[in-house]
Amino acid sequence: MPLRGEVQVSGAKNSALPLLFATLLADGISEIHNIPELRDINTAVKLLSELGAETAREADSVRVDARQIQSIEASYDLVKTMRASVLVLGPLLARCGHARVSLPGGCAIGARPINLHLKGLEALGATITLDHGYVEATVDTLRGAKIYFDIPTVGGTENLLMAASLAEGETVLENAAREPEIVQLAEALNSMGAEIEGAGTAIIRIRGVEKLQPLNVQVIPDRIEAGTFMIAAAITGGDVLVHGAVQKHQEALISKMIEAGVKIAPEADGLRVIGPEKLAPVDIRTSVFPGFPTDMQAQFMALMTRAAGTSRISETVFENRFMHVCELQRMGADIQIDGHSAIIRGTEHLTGAPVMATDLRASASLILAGLAAENTTEVSRIYHLDRGYEKIEKKLAALGARIWREQE
Repeated sequence: MPLRGEVQVSGAKNSALPLLFATLLADGISEIHNIPELRDINTAVKLLSELGAETAREADSVRVDARQIQSIEASYDLVKTMRASVLVLGPLLARCGHARVSLPGGCAIGARPINLHLKGLEALGATITLDHGYVEATVDTLRGAKIYFDIPTVGGTENLLMAASLAEGETVLENAAREPEIVQLAEALNSMGAEIEGAGTAIIRIRGVEKLQPLNVQVIPDRIEAGTFMIAAAITGGDVLVHGAVQKHQEALISKMIEAGVKIAPEADGLRVIGPEKLAPVDIRTSVFPGFPTDMQAQFMALMTRAAGTSRISETVFENRFMHVCELQRMGADIQIDGHSAIIRGTEHLTGAPVMATDLRASASLILAGLAAENTTEVSRIYHLDRGYEKIEKKLAALGARIWREQE
């Protein structure tokens, strides 16, 4: 059934999380607005509370009183449920001179080591030890340094931005991550009194200051949620206005969707997406921003299962991010794995089937395939979905999808 209507994109989880942890840098009360209601956000707020900050949530705003930091430890029980918890490392080290954070380990889509975070903090003067599954970092005074990342790292760039904001002298981050979430964090830190230039480029300069003021910021829209709704419109041959979709955040996705025959038009506060009668096959290769986002790979694969021809999707960011393939195959998709690539031969009909979500974005791809499939698709283990999509079933239902949540 073609989806039609308008949908509002929620605030970006991947921007909200570092902003929440940035509140630790200021001796005062911060407020962050347009925060989505997600499991990862709840985990971050709980972690702030465990560190001694007083937190309160009202509607889509979170208030953090970080005047009393009573603990410098992020425990395994919390870090194991959300890798982004490691982002407390930089702020705690800068504020308290000491941090103890559980190693996050790997996840379903592959190992994501934090060695680049640690090398950067060592360059700023921190002493790092690994003991019983914890990273312990201590420092008397953080001092600016030139830091080169072997590969662009979003979390590493964020941790170093926050730590270097209170370091003595100038820090230069080379080969830094360029994502919109990095830009928002840098702008937020500048609003607190930091001096940061170059965010959004490969070279970021941070001149450390003695003190930062509390934060008051509005979280940017979630570009991955926006992209997921854009593909939902396209895969169903629908016509949907995605409020909050920012064109400059979606250039790689927009380019590939247009290549597939989808019509996309900018409007005042979003993008209108109109799906074609027949989709053309498109090859993609994931990359760091501004390349095609790995977080949209699974969703785009679902789209390509309906294309009239053969497409190739190459995954270069994570080594184990094709676990959704076997679930899409259960629905009749013709997909073959060739090393780090998937070859998709489009089919006219997908068929509903019981499928299992293996990670956050895989769960979204199965829902998208289900929207385009005949009969009923039942997606289990949707707790993955609740880590990154706020009320997705209600938003899709409002566009005309026959979708509902059942208690597992």
